[in-house]
This record gives sequence, C-alpha cells and structure tokens, in this order.
Amino acid sequence: MQVKVAEFVGESNRGWQDAIENAVSEASRTLRNITGVEVYNWTADCQDNKIIEYKANIKIAYLD
Repeated sequence: MQVKVAEFVGESNRGWQDAIENAVSEASRTLRNITGVEVYNWTADCQDNKIIEYKANIKIAYLD
C-alpha cells in the first residue's frame, strides 16, 4: 500500500472546524482509508466588517 495525499477546501458559515469537517466529508465520498488531515491555510470572507464564510485548505493522507 502507498500513502497518497489529496488537497481539499472546506467552507462553512459557522466556523473553521465546521469547514474542516465539510472538507473531510467531501473527501470521504471519493477516498477510502483516510489516515490523517493537515490544515495548512485558514481564510475567511467578510462583509460589513463581519466574517460571513470560513474556509480551510487541507491535505488528506489516505492509503491506496
């Protein structure tokens, strides 16, 4: 078996943790045997001086 890495972006209007969970959920639709997650970038969209959307860029390690 080989360990491979795929990148995903998760989004949420509730928070970064929710954005990460959304990205992992999206990844699990196509990837099996996920072994780890690295969050490498956090960003947010703002409107009227408030955060309206949280984004998390992640790398997912999985066995192939």
